[in-house]
Amino acid sequence: MSENAYLRWLSGATRSIYWHDSAVMAELEDAIGNGAVGVTTNPFLVNATLRAHPADWLARGISAGQTPEGDARAEHLICQVAGQIAARVADFRPRGFGYGHCCAQVNPNRPGHAAIMRAMADRYAQIAPNITIKLPATKAGLLVLEDCVAKGYSVAATVSFTVPQVLAAAEAYQRGAARCRAAGREPALGIAVLMVGRLDDYLRDVMQESGGPATEEDIIWAGTAAIKRAYAIFQERGYECALMPAGCRGTYHITELAGARMIMSIAPKIAAGLAGLRGPFSEKIADPVEPAILRRLQSMREFVRAYEPDGMAPEDFITYGSTNRTLNQFCDNGWNPLQTLDI
Repeated sequence: MSENAYLRWLSGATRSIYWHDSAVMAELEDAIGNGAVGVTTNPFLVNATLRAHPADWLARGISAGQTPEGDARAEHLICQVAGQIAARVADFRPRGFGYGHCCAQVNPNRPGHAAIMRAMADRYAQIAPNITIKLPATKAGLLVLEDCVAKGYSVAATVSFTVPQVLAAAEAYQRGAARCRAAGREPALGIAVLMVGRLDDYLRDVMQESGGPATEEDIIWAGTAAIKRAYAIFQERGYECALMPAGCRGTYHITELAGARMIMSIAPKIAAGLAGLRGPFSEKIADPVEPAILRRLQSMREFVRAYEPDGMAPEDFITYGSTNRTLNQFCDNGWNPLQTLDI
């Protein structure tokens, strides 16, 4: 294991919680040694690990078995991989909020089908008690998320890139939590993901198309600006669920949020970049984005939609540009290849 001083500081000396963003077991061991206490997966990551490390997973008892090709096989493989990872991190659970969970994502081909997602969530909840069910931050997905919270399931709203989406996810969690408590149970973990790097990716193309004043130096602040604004609102309103920066494209997506009560989804590539930093390290969550950068970003309507709390209505979430891009990747390079994977 290679020691990562930054991650050890982040996870040990601040309120921030480090989750490993990969489904490769060898990488997970290194991450745990540097303070990781949970894992995020998605169909893309599960497909990637099964294809890159088939011998390792076969040795662990993972296989398609007699499961027919199609959605059933994709779900079967995701459940097996997530179950193995969940078992590895389960011992962290007694340490408190945000510890000892593994995410498993529902079928990204069905982001508008509440009934399909609800049934799948019920099945995922049976994998292990520390499975966090990832649902899309679409209008339908958030309806299912509320129901899952009411049932006592751990949840994460994903495929989410904007302030309106994470606020809607937090409100859905609060409604579900109230129902859960009314039934005599304590609600489980809730996460609202903001895919900071994927917002940057989308707005980079918008910038090129618009020909406005924003530059590349501004674009790399877009996701950070959005999640910093969301975090301030979460603090003001006392939401119980935690924000999660994900889809990071550079170390800045983590360092600029250090110290926040967030669950940080950190991929091995970003972790490697953080390992190159030298202390002393400092918390930067309270540091604002430069007003001049914000002004240039606000020249783009698509940034305004992502940044303003009322920039979009829930029925708009499924059509936002980053949503389509991300769902396509999760389908084409994750779920769909898993449907026919013979392992």
